[in-house]
Parts: sequence; C-alpha cells; structure tokens
Amino acid sequence: MPASAAQSSRWKCTVAYDGTGFTGWQSQVGGRAVQDVIERRLAEIFGREVRVHGSGRTDAGVHARGQVFHFDADWPHGAAKLLAAFRVGLPPTIQVRTARRVTADFHARFSAKGKIYRYDIRHGSGGAGGADPFEFPYCWAIPHTLDVSAMRTAAAQLVGRHDFRSFSALNGEEREDHVRTLRRLEVTARGERIRIMAEADGFLYKMVRSLVGALVAVGQGKLTPDEIAAILSEQRRTHRVKTAPPQGLCLAKVFYR
Repeated sequence: MPASAAQSSRWKCTVAYDGTGFTGWQSQVGGRAVQDVIERRLAEIFGREVRVHGSGRTDAGVHARGQVFHFDADWPHGAAKLLAAFRVGLPPTIQVRTARRVTADFHARFSAKGKIYRYDIRHGSGGAGGADPFEFPYCWAIPHTLDVSAMRTAAAQLVGRHDFRSFSALNGEEREDHVRTLRRLEVTARGERIRIMAEADGFLYKMVRSLVGALVAVGQGKLTPDEIAAILSEQRRTHRVKTAPPQGLCLAKVFYR
C-alpha cells in the first residue's frame, strides 16, 4: 500500500548478484541494470515507485556479494517478511540477503567508510587458462603462468594514501578527487588460482580493474614493480595500464560506522 513520507522508514539492505547479463548496478535506459530489477520488485511490493540508493556502481558483468542499498518506505511487517517478499519476485541471480531499519541519516553511499573487492584469476594450462565452463564467467582466464612473487612486490608499491589518477578511467570527470587510501592489495595463489583482494576507503572509476590489469602485466613480465611505482607517481593514465575484464571482479563488502 502507498506510504506517505511521514510514515516511511529507511531500510538498509545487502544484496548479492551475478552480474552476468546485467548492464551493471546503476539504473539505465532499457531497465537491464540490477537497480532496475530491484526497483521493479519494490514497486510491486508497495504499489508505488520506490527509489533505491546504492553504495556505488558496479560495471556490466561485475558481481557482488555485499552490495548495499537503502530505500524509504512504510513496511510494518518486519525484516523477515520483507526479505520473503523480495525472494518471491526477484530472479535467482539477485538475492537480497539482509534488511534492517536504520536511522534517516544513513545513506548507502555517503555513510560508507570503505569497501573490499576481490578479483579472481585462473592462469596456466594453456588454452583458456584452464578455467572450466563453470568458473569461466567468474574469473580472468590467462593461458600462461604468472609470476606471483613479482605481482606481490608490485602490489606493495601501491598500498597507502596516493593519487590514483593513473589507475582510473576518468571518463571526463577531471574535477574528481583522485586521492584514496588503499589499505590492502593482497595477492594470494593456490595452484592455478590467484585471488587479489583490494580494500580502500573508496575506489575511483574502474580503479580495481586497472590495478589488476597492471599487476597481471607485471606477472607477465611486461612491466616491473619499479615501473608500477613510476606510473603511480606520474598521476596520469597511460596505455601501459590495461583494464582487466569485468567477470573476475566481485564487490565483497561495504563498511560503515
């Protein structure tokens, strides 16, 4: 039933989704974004348009386990029934995992204090990097073995508070503040699987995929760790930094107060 603004409560939700086949998180013309699907379901639940505000964008093909969004609506039935209502109408590739009432000053984007992304790589074994059909949509398959030790050395050069302009796709937003605190850039390996974990107080547009692309270039011997440090200090985008493909990236967690 429709709710007046005075009756509305603010709800904070965590959602997981398989980004394959979606145009990303943010609403777009054509309605194929994750936000569009969630808003359509909310309109069915409440009988009116309900606007969703996310913690940030994810690009087409990028996945999430811990995307956060909020919306304002009157729902007197409790969190469990709200989650049940979501499950009835959402596709299996989108799952709202948690929901709770929060104060009106909470904002999914502006209240966030940090995020963790993970990026999965499968390397070696020739061909498509040895990835089988069930993991291929969720990793970057690289046919040749990467030098993980060199990647770790390069990653250490990037941790800290820096201007990350060299590792963002600016897309015309020249006035944006490019300084971020990269708290962690961790490269772990097990067999032919590599996982890169990136944690920061915030990320620039395509920053994680650019960092991964640079680290993979080091692993391939195309760049050295010292060259990565030099690229960082140049504070401008270069053709030497490639953007990693989207399917290996997953928004793992968003931090709040």
